[in-house]
Amino acid sequence: MEEQSKNLGRAFFICLLAYIIALMMAVALWYFVKDKTQIFIIASTDFMATVVVFIFSVIFKNSSIYDPYWSVTPVFIVGYLILNPVSEKIDLTRQIIVTTLVSIWAIRLTYNWIRQWKGLNHEDWRYEDLKVKCGKMYWPVSFLGIHLFPTILVFLGCLSLFPALSSGNKSINILDIVGIIITLSAIIIEATSDEQLRRFHKKNKNSNQVFNKGLWSLSRHPNYFGEVSFWWGLFFFGLAAKPEYWWTVIGPISITFLFLFISIPMMDKKMLKENSNYSEYKRKTSAFIPWFHK
Repeated sequence: MEEQSKNLGRAFFICLLAYIIALMMAVALWYFVKDKTQIFIIASTDFMATVVVFIFSVIFKNSSIYDPYWSVTPVFIVGYLILNPVSEKIDLTRQIIVTTLVSIWAIRLTYNWIRQWKGLNHEDWRYEDLKVKCGKMYWPVSFLGIHLFPTILVFLGCLSLFPALSSGNKSINILDIVGIIITLSAIIIEATSDEQLRRFHKKNKNSNQVFNKGLWSLSRHPNYFGEVSFWWGLFFFGLAAKPEYWWTVIGPISITFLFLFISIPMMDKKMLKENSNYSEYKRKTSAFIPWFHK
């Protein structure tokens, strides 16, 4: 047990070191691009940080080192936008609300990853499948599909933060209320469903039972529904601050497509293979949006 704790501590230290160096390299790049537009600055430094984390993934042969990137990066984007506003008429109330919601979401989701990661010998099952399928091409695939692709999606999802925190000049309005309701509800749904599933697995480690209680009785993937809803909530804050930024809807749309057409089918396929009772659950239960049994 003591040796296991040491190995886990070492793994988290390496992961933390990867992100510290990634941040340092992003700041170094910022020095050379600081006169460019905000979108270019954040996109380029985001890419640099992703490359650094990928290098650590290769060195330690574990792509799960990248996993917390999804929830960590938006916090830094929020911080940069608040400290470098483009408009002089930014609504402080909106800034506080958005920053608080993003921070709660990020801390909760990162903590959830920390509780599940078992160290450098543990990798997401999807990455392990890719290793088998891709063979020697795994690392190029890992860079493009596991590291860069999610980085791009999170960046697109964060586009609505530009008007909400830096360039929008509208005072707080009804669309902000919509944003608050959606985003806060999303955080609660995702946190609740993750906790319900965690408790189920803790009590039923070797059970062939399908968890169909709580939010999981209304949706096969309520945690995914909560995650996608979070990004839609952020979009409404951007729309409230600057309606001309309606095009940032590309962010939540892209993330919705990721979960609907990649994440959910992959998870369902895995569960059908591992659990003979899952097919009946799949037949009766909504795939995404919480709804009553068929």
